[in-house]
Amino acid sequence: MNKLILTATLATTLLAAPAFAAELGAAQVQAKLHAAGYAQVLELERDDGLWEADVRRADGSVEEVIIDPASGEIFDPRSDRALLDAGQVLALAEKAGFRQIESFERDGATWTLEARNARNQRVDVRMSGHDGRVLSSKRDGWWD
Repeated sequence: MNKLILTATLATTLLAAPAFAAELGAAQVQAKLHAAGYAQVLELERDDGLWEADVRRADGSVEEVIIDPASGEIFDPRSDRALLDAGQVLALAEKAGFRQIESFERDGATWTLEARNARNQRVDVRMSGHDGRVLSSKRDGWWD
């Protein structure tokens, strides 16, 4: 009986525990960018929970791209992926619980906005320009 209870408790604990994926470090992000075909990573920094990289393309042009440290997804404004328009992103931001949107602008293949969250806290939000998912939400005035 005790073995059964212990087994059931262990199984419940393992199944209920959230799976936290390790975020990509700088070396992993650089390797991912090179694998994606960028000729050179000129600068790489963390900002608002995301990686921002200035990259040189094979044609010599320079562009800033955003990298999600959790998924490794690269947000490149010159990719072939379709971008949502402002109205679609605003609707998705409101659906995600953001209100009183004070500033809103496209930043490459992402959108940035200043708004209030469900707790009425001022937050800086970065959303995917491809599907509108929230990539980061950080209280305004709080630093990394």
